Amino acid sequence: MGKGDKRTRRGKIFAGSFGKTRPKHKKRVVVAPAVKEKKTKAKG
Repeated sequence: MGKGDKRTRRGKIFAGSFGKTRPKHKKRVVVAPAVKEKKTKAKG
């Protein structure tokens, strides 16, 4: 486990490759949409 191991982050940096361990782009944090208030019909 080290520079020669392509499965580790350090190995991927050494090899200059990307993958699950070392993604090229960071995943964006998905912001939950604002919860809309339900409109109730007036009784009467």
